[in-house]
Amino acid sequence: MQFPLMIWSAPYYLRPLTLFASVLSSTLVWAEEPVSIHQILEEPRVYHLRHVIVRGTVRDVQSLAPYTVANGDPCYGAYLFRLEEDEATLSVAVLGICGKPIVRDPEVEDGDRVEVGATIQAPSHGGTILSFKGPKAVTDDEAVVQAVADRILPIVE
Repeated sequence: MQFPLMIWSAPYYLRPLTLFASVLSSTLVWAEEPVSIHQILEEPRVYHLRHVIVRGTVRDVQSLAPYTVANGDPCYGAYLFRLEEDEATLSVAVLGICGKPIVRDPEVEDGDRVEVGATIQAPSHGGTILSFKGPKAVTDDEAVVQAVADRILPIVE
C-alpha cells in the first residue's frame, strides 16, 4: 500500500494522526449508498457525469472487439452488459485496457449479483458511449444512458 507523500513529510509526532485521517477518508469514499437504477433512468440529467453505486443482476455479457481511441492506441478487453434491478435495466460498459495487446475475459457472468461503481453518461449531452463497434459519438436524438464501470464487486448473500 502506498501512502500519500504528506504522511511521510509530516513531523514525526503527527504521522500517526495523519495516517489515521488518510485511512478514514479513503474508507468514507467507499461508503457511498447505492442509487436505484430506476431513479437514474427517471432523471438521467441529474446523474450525468456523477459517480454512483448501483446493484443488480448481470445480463447479456458481450465481449467487444479491440477498438482504437483518438490518439491511435488500440484498446483490448472491453465488454458490455445490462444490469437489472427489479423492472429497470441499465447498460454498463467496462472500458478496454489501451496501449498493450492483452487478453482479458469479462469479470462477470450472466446471473451474477454485483455492485458496480460507475460514472453515468446521460443522453442529450453529446459525448461518447461504448458500443459493439467501439466508441461511438452520441447524438441528441439518442436516449442512451450508460454507466461506465470502474469497480465491480460480487454481492454475497
